[in-house]
Amino acid sequence: MAKKPELDAAYTLKDADEARAFYGDWAETYDSSFAASRDYILHEEVATGFVAAGGVGPVLDVGAGTGLVGEALARRGVSPLEATDLSEEMLAVAERKGCYARVFAADITETMPIPEGTYGGIVSAGAFTLGHLGPEPIEELIRITRPGGLLALSVNAVHWEAAGFDAAMEALGDRITGLKRTPIRIYAQDASHDHADDLSMLATFNRAI
Repeated sequence: MAKKPELDAAYTLKDADEARAFYGDWAETYDSSFAASRDYILHEEVATGFVAAGGVGPVLDVGAGTGLVGEALARRGVSPLEATDLSEEMLAVAERKGCYARVFAADITETMPIPEGTYGGIVSAGAFTLGHLGPEPIEELIRITRPGGLLALSVNAVHWEAAGFDAAMEALGDRITGLKRTPIRIYAQDASHDHADDLSMLATFNRAI
């Protein structure tokens, strides 16, 4: 039986195929049934952190979903923006919002057909979490970032510890500079549901020059 599209089910996804089907089913109602109803603000927090750290385009939004981060970056004057996600259905919703110059489906756990050093910035809100991505794809994201470019990746705080993100970041050594880890809220201060107080770790760092 397919999992009902909701947060707790999302945290138990087993693989890329399951995630692709799950988010395909959720795409058309995600903004209303999840983001709006749960006072989700992670996309705003990531966009704010990216701009505050000096991030500039061109930017790739990783695990872009329905394009909430793209909208938040566009409102802050960041461009051009591109989006990638496992789910083509999610990307179809994102594309309708008009903030991305290009959207394309890809699995970032594999080498993507993107030349090295393509993007000035990489952002991600919500893809690095329970049932989703561990730290392994970060090396691929660094590869497609220009020397000196900024990456701003949110990682669910529980997942950060459980999946060993501290060790993974340390293992990158001199390939990155300026690493900062900042706890941020996933939901608004006045949210009232079971996950209302969940936190994410925003990791911001630059590809070494």
